[in-house]
Amino acid sequence: MSEHDVTAPAADESARVEQVAKAGETSRGGLLSGATGRNLGLVIALVAICAFGVITAGERFASIDNVLTILRLASVLGVISIGMTFVITGGGIDLSVGSVIGLASVWASTLATQTMAEDLHWTIMVLCALGVGIGAGLINGVLIAYGKVVAFIATLAMLVSARGLAEIIARRQTQIVRVDPFLDFFRSSPLGVPMLVWIFVLVSVAGWVLLNRTTFGRRTIAVGGNPEAARLAGIKVKRHTMYLYALCGLTAGIGGVMMLGRTTAGSSTNGQLYELDAIAAVVVGGTLLIGGRGTIVGTFLGVLIFTTLSNVFTQNNLSISAQAIAKGVIIVVAVLLQQRIAERSRAGT
Repeated sequence: MSEHDVTAPAADESARVEQVAKAGETSRGGLLSGATGRNLGLVIALVAICAFGVITAGERFASIDNVLTILRLASVLGVISIGMTFVITGGGIDLSVGSVIGLASVWASTLATQTMAEDLHWTIMVLCALGVGIGAGLINGVLIAYGKVVAFIATLAMLVSARGLAEIIARRQTQIVRVDPFLDFFRSSPLGVPMLVWIFVLVSVAGWVLLNRTTFGRRTIAVGGNPEAARLAGIKVKRHTMYLYALCGLTAGIGGVMMLGRTTAGSSTNGQLYELDAIAAVVVGGTLLIGGRGTIVGTFLGVLIFTTLSNVFTQNNLSISAQAIAKGVIIVVAVLLQQRIAERSRAGT
């Protein structure tokens, strides 16, 4: 999956939107403007982590089973990180995705939902989780775009509310999934690769196409780069912002379904702190926190970097606290690099 500049002009895009998107790219370009260079650096970092894992853990790390474990663990985080990429590229942020995963998994695994799934089809559980995710995303989007609530506050409120609602619905208990066709589907491994990994790959490809090859993607970049210029170019900024949060909610709903398939249980604790890992993966992948530039390939690699790093720590019996410190250092370094490059870019223009 090759990466191209997300601001490349398309034949069917309006000239004004193209100009706004190009302006955002130019103002935040610099050394990091080359997608190939950014992704190459991420690949080198991933290879270095893998080499360290092989050296320190040997066959335990390099085995096929462990590689599939890494990919399986990366899948849920990866899917919600794709949605987070769109929100951050559009100049926003969503702190609620982890809680929405928990709420979606609980709602989709209630006795009533599972009974309907057994009577009709197991996809009822999937549709329920997706509906919860989209609904939560739309609420966020409406509050932020039309209610003019700061994204941090609106999504923080959803984080607390969704987790609380999940606890009420589940009565603080774990709900076991008993719909065998549902479990059989998510436990399957087409071509020897777990279904969860296939879903992650498909969502990543769909996200890449949406961001790089559609008007929606170009408008996302324009809105994130300069909302006022995007409005003057004819983009309905408020409506588009609402769509971005709905999209992020959709990926959280997909993540909730995947969590159900992986753990076979719905719980209000599912997805806890996933929002922070998703933001970290997106930022490390090269998407600007200030908006105006996003990369799906970078996010894909960022997710693999964090998941592989955690696996290396686990293989070497290092504590979760050490993993948290390492993640924190990586995030700070990534943000500092973004700021430094942005300053150099502004000084050179």
